[in-house]
Amino acid sequence: MFEENLEAPENLNMHLNYYQKEDQVLLAVDCIIFGFDKENLKILLIKRNFEPEKGKWSLIGGFLKKNENLDEAAVRVLETLTGLNDIYLEQIHTYSKIDRDPGQRTISVAYFALIDVDSHRFDGIQIDAAHWFDIKEAPNLIFDHNEMIQKAKARLKRRALSKPIGFELLPEKFTMRQLQNLYESILDKKLDKRNFINKINSLDVLIKLDEKDMSVSRKGAYLYVFDKDKYEKKVEEDGFIFKI
Repeated sequence: MFEENLEAPENLNMHLNYYQKEDQVLLAVDCIIFGFDKENLKILLIKRNFEPEKGKWSLIGGFLKKNENLDEAAVRVLETLTGLNDIYLEQIHTYSKIDRDPGQRTISVAYFALIDVDSHRFDGIQIDAAHWFDIKEAPNLIFDHNEMIQKAKARLKRRALSKPIGFELLPEKFTMRQLQNLYESILDKKLDKRNFINKINSLDVLIKLDEKDMSVSRKGAYLYVFDKDKYEKKVEEDGFIFKI
């Protein structure tokens, strides 16, 4: 006869301490938050309010808790500190140099997020010193955070060349010029207007509206939205190349 063995809490704690003789290290998550304000690619940074490196610019981050996985930690840190939730997050790399954090031996897993700046007001933000910077004007950061940003930018650039990105970074309605501004910011180069429009139209992922943005010129510019169904199919296609 099999008798169910219900572990007492103290026994569970003992089992969790099987490795207490091994070296203990901290595990952190750092979030690279890219935003787009219809003209330029931006990044959200904070001034640290604690040591080490107090008063210097940093990515938004925090430590993994025992009761969560890495993705859950990234979501929690982002929502707790900025009020942001239900946004695109992608894990990009793990950083484990022995001396990367002078405070204590810490391994960090970097994530990047993509958001439309105008659509996120940070109503729940808990960081007074948070600030958006144009990606080309971002200050020098603590630890290896500059390296994290470069890695995230490279990932974003590769995605821009392999998938019709923009859904997360643009407002619901946008002009063709704003879409081109986004790609020029990501790829860090000027694009020919006619070639860009022809390429975008060939993808068949946009719906042209009867509405216009009258703030850009006297005639105005037509607004577009993504066809979500066609967009998702393009994103999922294997071997898709978006060469501009």
